[in-house]
This record gives sequence, structure tokens and C-alpha cells, in this order.
Amino acid sequence: MAASHALSHAFHRVNAELETHLPAGHPLSKVYRFGAGLMGVVLAAFGVLGLIDRVGFFSTGDTTIAGLSTNGALSVLSVGVGGVLFLSAMRGGNFASNVNVILGLAFLLSGFVNLALLETDWNFLNFRIQNVVFSFVVGLLLTLFGMYGRVAGRLPHDNPYWQARHPGEADREARRRSLRQRRVEELPPKSALPRRRPGRPQQ
Repeated sequence: MAASHALSHAFHRVNAELETHLPAGHPLSKVYRFGAGLMGVVLAAFGVLGLIDRVGFFSTGDTTIAGLSTNGALSVLSVGVGGVLFLSAMRGGNFASNVNVILGLAFLLSGFVNLALLETDWNFLNFRIQNVVFSFVVGLLLTLFGMYGRVAGRLPHDNPYWQARHPGEADREARRRSLRQRRVEELPPKSALPRRRPGRPQQ
């Protein structure tokens, strides 16, 4: 119990620090927002086009949208997931990154599950092999967008994720930078330094 409580406390602490140090305007946040927004628009458009065609909810016919099989259930699910991604893109920051990673892994898992369900009576979402490939591609892209700048082997020390994982070292580096900046500010300006008069050359 104690170990579980400590892990939970550490997780919430890191997340809180990331939310504090990764505002929506941070350059990394723009990557997360772009990835979520792009995938959200694609999925929402696919779902809306399926709903417009008024396909049966659990239909297993040959209805396709942009080369992908669909039915009412898959259309509704696509619109819902696209909406979640679009909302996370609007919020940005660490929230958008987490949503990208979670949904990216969910799409990858969906690809494997639906691959196993092809040609069975449990294929309620009317998947075909092209849908499986699409699920893998979307899952991979979302995961890459969400993990960008978070899991590289050697993150720069000004990266907020590195700072959240190494608070002690980050504090020491911040103090060193502050000390250097203070020393620079305490130096007199060049205009205040006495000018040396040229002397006669020695014989």
C-alpha cells in the first residue's frame, strides 16, 4: 500500500509539474495540437460521411467511404473519437500529448483485435483489411505525435519533460544559470570603463 501510494504521489507530482511547465503556447504543445487536430478532422470527416449515407448500424455490407468499409456503429465511433481529439487539440499542452498517446495505442490494439475478427460473426464494425491498415497507420501517427519530445534517449536539459523527471538536477542548473546571469548584470557597462590613453612608444 505504501509503495502504491508513493508511486501515485510521484505520478501526480510529475503531471502537475508538466502541466505547469508546458503551457498551450509551448513549441512542443503545437506538435501535440497539430497531431490531434489533423487526426481528429480525418476521423470526424470519415464518420460524418458514413452517417450521411445512412448505413445500417451493424451493417456488414459493401458500403465504403474513401476506400474504407463502414457502418453506422463505426461512423458514430469515428465521430466521437474525432471530437475527443479535436477538443484535446484546443486544450493543447500535456493533456493533448496524453490523449494522442492513449488513443494511438488504442488504435494499434484495435487493429490487432479487428484483424483477428475479420471473416467472423463478431466483426460488428464491418472491418476489412484496409480498415485494419488504416487503424495501424492512425495509431502509429498519434503515438508518434504524442511521444514527440518526451521519450528520446537524450532530451535537452531545457525540455520540460526532462526537468520534471530530474527535479534536483534541473534546480541546480537553474541556480547556476541565475548566478551567471547575476554576474553578467553586475559587470559595469563598457562605457563606464576608463579609457586608456595611448602612450609614447618606448625607445
